[in-house]
Amino acid sequence: MKHGEPRCLVPQGDWCGEAATWSAEEQALFWVDINRFLIHRLDWETGATRSWFFGEPVTALSLTTDPERLLVAQASKLVFWWPGSDRREDFGFDLPDHPTARFNDGRSDPQGRFWVGSMGNNVGTDGEPRDMPASPDGRGHGRLYSIASGERPVEWRRDIGIANTFCWSPGGRTLYTGDTIAGELRAYAVDPATGAIADERPFFAGFDRGHPDGSAIDEQGHLYNCRYGGGCIVRVDPEGRIERIIEMPVKNITTATFGGPDLTTLLVTTSSLGRAAGDRLAGGLFAIETDVRGLPENRFAL
Repeated sequence: MKHGEPRCLVPQGDWCGEAATWSAEEQALFWVDINRFLIHRLDWETGATRSWFFGEPVTALSLTTDPERLLVAQASKLVFWWPGSDRREDFGFDLPDHPTARFNDGRSDPQGRFWVGSMGNNVGTDGEPRDMPASPDGRGHGRLYSIASGERPVEWRRDIGIANTFCWSPGGRTLYTGDTIAGELRAYAVDPATGAIADERPFFAGFDRGHPDGSAIDEQGHLYNCRYGGGCIVRVDPEGRIERIIEMPVKNITTATFGGPDLTTLLVTTSSLGRAAGDRLAGGLFAIETDVRGLPENRFAL
């Protein structure tokens, strides 16, 4: 795999950019700024960027089988959103332990279920960063959910520090997810018929540059894990071994997805929180040209 140098597409200055989601129909990238309650959209052809304000932190996005509608995770709940008209409609799932906890990362699986994790709430009512609340048992407020249209949410795991990374191997038989506080990614066997997960095993841990944040997968089955505080993206092979380290020009790397007309551009969000003096590109959206295709975005099945 070859890759070019990271280039800043949009110097957005996001406090905490996240949820990079590529729409092939629109040839556009959607992403969020959690702390400023924003969703952004970049038009690939023109380079124009538009932003929408929400009433609380926005943490994760998914395309749906309706090309005009997205599923949006906010801090406390899930909503449907139509960008063309800015219509918003409650999905019907509120996080049970909000505001102590909030939703965090999330993506849809190949079967059309939305997977989303939670964490202790570290965002104040005005978007200001704050310390996560301590959990009574010290194991964390985070939980792991899946939601299928018309069905009750399923809680798969709890006692997670920060639930982060949701991506599936080519063929969809392995789910990769993780805990940022524990510093590790985990792999689960997936039942293709039902989407159920089992057989948790360690996948990638012990890397000392920053903390694991969001991830993307390419068609060769390599996982690209963004390292918050580590200034890099680490490409990990299907056996959990480091294949390469992609150096980034900013410190806090948050998540990535493959986009562009042929899905060979790795699109990367970053955070400006705690930025060093002179780090003018912190919080920007970056692009890295590669010679490998990524997997297309999964869609929530309506």
